[in-house]
Amino acid sequence: MIKKTIIDNRRPEAHLAREKLRHDGAIPDGLLRAEIDASWRRSMEHGVLYNAGYELEQQSRSNVEALTASNRLLIDAALPAIDYLAERQGKTGLIVLANADATILTVEGRADRLKGMGMEDITLGSCWSEAFRGTNALGTALVEARPTTIDCGEHFLDRLNEISCASVPIHCAQGNLLGVLDLTREGPLGRVQERTALLSMAVSQIESRVFNASYPDEIVLAFHSRRQYLESSWQGLMAVSLGGQILAVSAQACQLLNDERSSLVGRRCEEFLGVDGMQLLSQSHGGRVGNLRTAKGEFFYKTLRVPQRSISVSVPSRSTVKVPPTQPQLESLAGSNTRYARALRMARQGLANELPVLLLGETGTGKEVIARALHMAGIRCDRPFVAVNCAAIPEGLIESELFGYREGAFTGSRRGGMVGRLQQAHGGTLFLDEIGDMPLALQARLLRVLQDRKVAPLGAGEEQSIDIALICATHRDLKRQVEDKQFREDLFYRVNGISVLLPALRERDDVAPLMTQLLVKLGAPDVLLDEELSRLLLDYHWPGNIRQLEMVLRTALAMREAGDSVLTPEHLPDSMLDELNASERPPSGSIRENELELIRQSLDTHQGNVSAAADTLGISRATLYRKLKQLRS
Repeated sequence: MIKKTIIDNRRPEAHLAREKLRHDGAIPDGLLRAEIDASWRRSMEHGVLYNAGYELEQQSRSNVEALTASNRLLIDAALPAIDYLAERQGKTGLIVLANADATILTVEGRADRLKGMGMEDITLGSCWSEAFRGTNALGTALVEARPTTIDCGEHFLDRLNEISCASVPIHCAQGNLLGVLDLTREGPLGRVQERTALLSMAVSQIESRVFNASYPDEIVLAFHSRRQYLESSWQGLMAVSLGGQILAVSAQACQLLNDERSSLVGRRCEEFLGVDGMQLLSQSHGGRVGNLRTAKGEFFYKTLRVPQRSISVSVPSRSTVKVPPTQPQLESLAGSNTRYARALRMARQGLANELPVLLLGETGTGKEVIARALHMAGIRCDRPFVAVNCAAIPEGLIESELFGYREGAFTGSRRGGMVGRLQQAHGGTLFLDEIGDMPLALQARLLRVLQDRKVAPLGAGEEQSIDIALICATHRDLKRQVEDKQFREDLFYRVNGISVLLPALRERDDVAPLMTQLLVKLGAPDVLLDEELSRLLLDYHWPGNIRQLEMVLRTALAMREAGDSVLTPEHLPDSMLDELNASERPPSGSIRENELELIRQSLDTHQGNVSAAADTLGISRATLYRKLKQLRS
């Protein structure tokens, strides 16, 4: 009874075309829908037999693991949408996700029912391209690059006559085909527009997640000419660097801006939106909706992703949020040190010619800042920058962090495995901080990867090629470590292409302008330092270098009251003042003695009242306390 109902619901023109194909061995003209007719003819050209049975492709565990790992971004982005669709459609069919090769990545729903109908090959790892299985919505949608529906009888294979399916292609942030989402069910498709619309909305959500995940260190913006369409499938998406360069746009964004993707990418967002990247952050930070009047019309927008590492909020009141400007240019990081500036220029040129760069310097001298600036100054600036601190990761985990692993590679491994940092950096820059702390056993494996440019995750047999620029950094003396057999000599020469020595802060003569730069970075460009605090900071020896200086300034900014625009020693806690004061250059001879005598006299005059004595001397209470400490030492 079920089968008769299905046959009665088949498209009569498809049924007639099939009969003629069986009888004449050729596809008749004018019976099938245009897209189905074209697909049937492609199927025949591929040599697919309409009466072929199912072919179950046996997938080894390693093949499945490799397939999952190489499509992890798509799978993770699609799982929420698949779960939603499975709840609504899973009782009557299957929800299938495939990659751009039409290879199935996940299957949810009534697989048992369809397997009972002789379609056991709808399974993980099987390929459903037209070349293998003829006309089917999953494979045909990838060929047509558009939503596709195949009703009962329209599949090229006879054995698929009793099912129908609808598929919608999934595109990556650059507009290329990434995969396809498919709904397959027993019987006629029915309510075609409703099912296609449901799939299209799910795909829009997937593409949005993929877009977001593709630019973790940039600004991702959603916009539309109508506010109510934000967070809908009709919103446009744009990835923008902190400097304001457009890195990617969605197809809907192209429609809203009435321009081609190739024309938009690489240009500055000010040309279209009238503001740069940092203005976008400041106007819509925290998920607030902003609006802009541009040459393209009025747009409402909100930030979907903010590069958190670039934002350091330091505010005098809870109602004000300041956002720092874009990351400093490479040239500005050397200050007035011409030798340092020359080394940075050589590092940039070396990196552009695929030479590794080794940054040497004390802890806190800004090695990661330099590494990011080198990355942004190069041709890979729109690709990933992946930083790994070899000293911060436990020795037992650093191998899996770097190389990744397949599911089940070791006890406690994550389900589905993990993509290693080396693969994450593919196409971009890998920054290995504190490489001098890398275990010797791991140095040998890293050396082989750098030589062959191939990596094999733990638990995987085959290697995968990688294309990375390499920047390493350490505070250790690597040459001494090589002599002491603590660092491999061959690895040293592999990473030491262009060597850059970062000067310690106490050796720099541009500390004052550097403090101004840090205040700007911390969101306080209009804040000044008073003379006393400036002297304290300039006289200090800074064992923690730039990192320590930045923390001192952040602390002072956090201690401001509303309306304070000048930082003084009063904005620092006593412990920090004591530390800064400990390295002040002590006055010599009679000058020191006279200073301490003046303090004694003032305290005696005011019967030990510190505030009154400080007022008389024209210094702050904090300064007087520090002087008292010197007096007692």
